[in-house]
Amino acid sequence: MNRKGIILAGGTGSRLYPITKGVNKHLLPIYNKPMIYYSLSTLMLAKINEILIIINKDDFPAFHKLLGDGSQWGINLEYAYQDKPNGIGEAFIIAEKFLGNNNCALSLGDNLIYGNELINILCNVNEHGASIFGYPVKDSSNYGVIEIDDNEKIISIEEKPMCPKSNLAVPGLYFYDNNVIDIAKSLKPSDRGEIEITDINKRYLDMSMLHVEILGRGIAWLDTGTADDLLKASSFVSVIEDRQGLSVCNPDEICNII
Repeated sequence: MNRKGIILAGGTGSRLYPITKGVNKHLLPIYNKPMIYYSLSTLMLAKINEILIIINKDDFPAFHKLLGDGSQWGINLEYAYQDKPNGIGEAFIIAEKFLGNNNCALSLGDNLIYGNELINILCNVNEHGASIFGYPVKDSSNYGVIEIDDNEKIISIEEKPMCPKSNLAVPGLYFYDNNVIDIAKSLKPSDRGEIEITDINKRYLDMSMLHVEILGRGIAWLDTGTADDLLKASSFVSVIEDRQGLSVCNPDEICNII
């Protein structure tokens, strides 16, 4: 089954004000590359070559100037618009025509995932149902949180719980079969008026079709939605590139190895 990709890169970037009053946050630099290069690289490592980037309509000229149609990397990029921040889950409704009958992967545009084994993990994701990741963090209350049993099967999933049942946060990278479109369309907006990605995952959990891969010590995941997180991510990339002489999450190089 062919898999297409979605990058969600709209929103207001309110946690980065006033920087984002003049520029979309996904175009801000993480060290020496635009933020969106990192999520784009993740999908490319998963050998996904058809990707829809969902943005604010006013930001199209800047995104297109930076990324074009993707042909320089041997991929195909298309663009769609999210008029309001109606939740991550709305991405599948917006992308319905683009996805057709294909499975998909959704990456949040402000997430950085890096590690030596990442390409193997991404290329072996279960094609049936939904697959998410678990990443141990010091304080998981700001994220979606999964609880697993001794066999690493998901027991529960909660969105930003006050009292988390585990330290396993869910990074902004999700893999779904084509049923995700109908599931997203069937959901009612939450109390904050959004179609929640956690509600989609709960539907798959109820059907016993939600799989999880725990990302271990060899994988780094950084959410870059705040100024502090942006600084930490830039420092991380700077250290790796300086010490190892590698270019981290660079589509110019990734297109030559996949």
